[in-house]
Amino acid sequence: MPHTYSLSPIGEIESPFKEKFGIPRQPGLCNAALGSIKLYGDANNEMAVKDLTQHSHIWILFLFHQNLEQGWKPSVRPPRLGGNQKTGVFATRSTFRPNGIGMSAVKLLGVRQSGQQWFVDVQGVDLLDGTPVVDIKPYIPYSDKIEQAHSDMADSAPTQSLNVVFCQQAQTQLSQYKKVTNNQYPHLEQLISQVLQQDPRPSYKQNKPDDKIYGIRLYDINIRWQVTNNRCDVLAIELDNEQTQGIKGK
Repeated sequence: MPHTYSLSPIGEIESPFKEKFGIPRQPGLCNAALGSIKLYGDANNEMAVKDLTQHSHIWILFLFHQNLEQGWKPSVRPPRLGGNQKTGVFATRSTFRPNGIGMSAVKLLGVRQSGQQWFVDVQGVDLLDGTPVVDIKPYIPYSDKIEQAHSDMADSAPTQSLNVVFCQQAQTQLSQYKKVTNNQYPHLEQLISQVLQQDPRPSYKQNKPDDKIYGIRLYDINIRWQVTNNRCDVLAIELDNEQTQGIKGK
């Protein structure tokens, strides 16, 4: 009988992604997706992050915490195969895994301190806000980048197939939002575009007629959008925050 081990998070992710729908399927696909690792307990220590900035990129090891109670199955239907074809879970990056552990290689922007709190700032995150982080490791190019590596299932990045267009109402709401928040998220328009270019709809919906209006939540806003052919129209940017309720489009 194998031994049982336990893991304690060393921190959690702060990211623009407030729900699973719309999160990029791999790290680095949306370089406007900025995030931070907020460190906990003994890991919230200057010595723990000493010299981390000597590395340009890091590995984040984390838990798929919203899926743990649902368990796992030996076979899954990965989006890369259209969502209808089954394959072995260990041949995929499925979030439904025996131990619910994930890993992302992201660009390191820096390490900072705010009061007694330490943060590790990163770029290109593909993680849900609040995701528990169990470890941070440096990305080492000479060993982690394998020139001869290949994947018959996913040998290239997904094509950014959608042309994203902000309608007049969305443009107005975006401009008003920036004013009210003092441009708190300067790359917001770029982030919205990059997320929607990936076409986050279910695989079976892609390349088919679809008149449904979808919504994605980023930061404290809800984005409503619709796809026609290869064009994605951003219809509205609606705010959750009570402070900004008055600037919604009429």
